[in-house]
Amino acid sequence: MQTGAQELYVGAAKRLITPNPLISVSGGVGAPKPATEKKGELYVRAMVLQKGEIKVAIVSIDNLGWPAALGDRSRALVSEIPPQNIIIGATHTHSAPDAYAFPDAMGNHGADMDYLEWCIEEIAGAIKDALQNIQPAYLKIAVGEAKGKIAYNYYAPDLYDPRCGVIQAIGSKGKDKNRPLVTLVNYAIHPEVIGSKRGILSPDLVGPLNEQVEYKTGGMALFMNGAQGGMVTADNRIGNGEEANDWKECQRIGSLLATEALRIVKDAPLQKDPDLYCQSKKVKFPVESAMMRFILENSPLAMGSSDGQSVDTTISLLNIGPAQILTIPGEALPNIGYYVKRQMHTEHPFLFGLTNDAFGYILTKEDFNSFRRYEYVSRTSLGEMTGAIFEAEAIDLIENSPTPLKIKQ
Repeated sequence: MQTGAQELYVGAAKRLITPNPLISVSGGVGAPKPATEKKGELYVRAMVLQKGEIKVAIVSIDNLGWPAALGDRSRALVSEIPPQNIIIGATHTHSAPDAYAFPDAMGNHGADMDYLEWCIEEIAGAIKDALQNIQPAYLKIAVGEAKGKIAYNYYAPDLYDPRCGVIQAIGSKGKDKNRPLVTLVNYAIHPEVIGSKRGILSPDLVGPLNEQVEYKTGGMALFMNGAQGGMVTADNRIGNGEEANDWKECQRIGSLLATEALRIVKDAPLQKDPDLYCQSKKVKFPVESAMMRFILENSPLAMGSSDGQSVDTTISLLNIGPAQILTIPGEALPNIGYYVKRQMHTEHPFLFGLTNDAFGYILTKEDFNSFRRYEYVSRTSLGEMTGAIFEAEAIDLIENSPTPLKIKQ
């Protein structure tokens, strides 16, 4: 359903989810590593948009990934918004607690289930808080190249998407008139400057990014990752094969990305009557990878199907004014991201990676197991056809949804 002349309302809220005391952190498959210190804080952040009868929530959580097995439990706690209209994505920090309950060879796991239960409740709480905060708003929407030393492709340096998408809500009435309420930043990058092996719990570069946006705008910030698979990572190279792997580097990259995002959106025209549309579809992926099948079958989160041969997930499409947003249930490689963006009927394409689910890497059948460099990403993908299925289903969703309207002056 696409809305028309009703006023747009936007609200935002965040909740702290840093565990106290600290618990182990996970950067992927394997046992979580103990954390003895923290750099920055972990948050769940929610942005709610309402126009007429349509309500949509966009949620970002500081974690490696957030499976639907957890997200659906939060959705069930929010009766005010249809569950299919609650979009939950992970920032992909590699320095947060295990949200997959990755099993070892014996089927045991090191996830803190009490912490995950708390996060489930805090996600729902942040959405409800954002609903309480909604107020009339205009939007500024822009997509442009983020310049500077932010990201690169570790496998092939120039093969990444430098575009940064920004959606900023501006209060249109009352005490917050003409003030930014929330700024959403969409960019493809692995936030793994610190990583999981150093005993540090951290939001990585996303923490300083959000802090800088909030400092400069006075409103809340929210980061949604993009098509950052295989391996679009933070550009923390310092020469001679060395990298900067400390909090100072997180601050440098996060602050630079924040500055670029605000530059990109600064002169965007104000959208005073943006449309709002939300649609989703269920998609089935076969599970061909032995490692992924073992994880899905043995994690206590029950993320796979009953027969262990497939997984069901949800792909969502949002039109927000002139922008079109498509969700990715994992880490799509940048060539898939570029291709899907070309199919979107807008000059403002957004991809929310690791959103609604997080099923490993998504690569094309031509690249799957084709190069030694892709051995790891192939092993941690659901299978050879994952990319082709995603592209076909995404394009079907695009073609059967309204085209976003052009920029309104």
